[in-house]
Amino acid sequence: MNFIDPRKLNLHYAALLWAICSLGFASYVGSYMRIPMVPLFAGELGAGALEVGVINSLFLLMAGVLSFPLGVLSDRWGRKTLVLWGLLVSSVSALLLAVSQTPCQLMGISILFGLGLAAIGPTLMAYVADISPGTHLGRSYGWYTTAIYTGMSLGPALGGGLAQWLGFRLLFLLSALMVAVIAGLAMALLPSSGKERVRGPGSSPLGSNIRAVLRNHPLLGCWLATLGGCFGLGMFITFAPLHTHQQGLQPGGIGLVFAMQGLVNALSRIPCGRLSDQVARRQHLAVLGFLCLGVSLAAFGLCRSGWQFMGTAAALGAAMGLAFTPTGALVAETVPPEARGLAMGGYNTCIYLGMTASSAAMGPVVTRLGFTTGYLLTALVILWSTMGFYLMIRGFSPGEGHGQDGFN
Repeated sequence: MNFIDPRKLNLHYAALLWAICSLGFASYVGSYMRIPMVPLFAGELGAGALEVGVINSLFLLMAGVLSFPLGVLSDRWGRKTLVLWGLLVSSVSALLLAVSQTPCQLMGISILFGLGLAAIGPTLMAYVADISPGTHLGRSYGWYTTAIYTGMSLGPALGGGLAQWLGFRLLFLLSALMVAVIAGLAMALLPSSGKERVRGPGSSPLGSNIRAVLRNHPLLGCWLATLGGCFGLGMFITFAPLHTHQQGLQPGGIGLVFAMQGLVNALSRIPCGRLSDQVARRQHLAVLGFLCLGVSLAAFGLCRSGWQFMGTAAALGAAMGLAFTPTGALVAETVPPEARGLAMGGYNTCIYLGMTASSAAMGPVVTRLGFTTGYLLTALVILWSTMGFYLMIRGFSPGEGHGQDGFN
């Protein structure tokens, strides 16, 4: 299988990382600026609450289901090809939003948007691993995840302002144009598909790569921890507004709680990535992060005042940075370079499906048992997945049996 030779790219590591982080930031701003506006636009087209829910969930579901196979394709066709196709599909989906007329059309467009997101996310993450020295893998993911989380935060705010000023359809046109420009920049800045990959003598066919990955206990442990952690994140995103409002917080205060979690989450990624490069085994840091995530969610269910919610949201954001930053680096380390797209595809699938499963499963629980019990049960799910993660990865050491990056 072909992959980027890091020995050739070592001198350009910083420049390439900057380019990938910038493209990731810009693509998530351009894509996410439309997300909170689509439900409002659907309402204008006559969609009811059920249809809006289907429209919103379809793109997450498709992104989750398709991340794995598209990650595999990035190993076969080249990273740059998948990134460009993903950006173009995302741009086309925004253009179609601008001319759509019915809620049914929005459902089809949401599927297309999920396809584009699934092509971009895991492929850029694999790119980060491809160009990073093994000694800098954690900080590389720290910078990259900071960039994309900042983009995810700024995109909706920018989209809301533009929609209020220009209207929904012009917003979607601007989103389409922005993502198309980003595709052009990706064409110029990312390594050429013809030069970035050199077919090696040890290349493995696709089927054997998949079989090897499914027997790779450290990788499966990373996927399990990600699934459990994102089950917790889905619980927070979906039910925190209802829980905080029940305790007397107004919309402005609820927004501050979410802003605190997002800000600390983003800012903690860089120091957590650097720290994960300095410890002997980054899986221990990840285990600590996931345990803190579970404790923070359990505590969030016990909060009753605005200050308590703010403090717990900050702890939750820090725990996410401590857990997910080393986990992203571990996913790259547990597989050979020619299987990184597949590994990152599975990682992104666990992110989306974990959040989707939480939203679907915990609704009846909090309705019957209340928010405090719901958050406690979610913490127990995270504890269970963290224990499985530790048992699967505890003996893992980078470079054992995988022929790592070539920087050693």
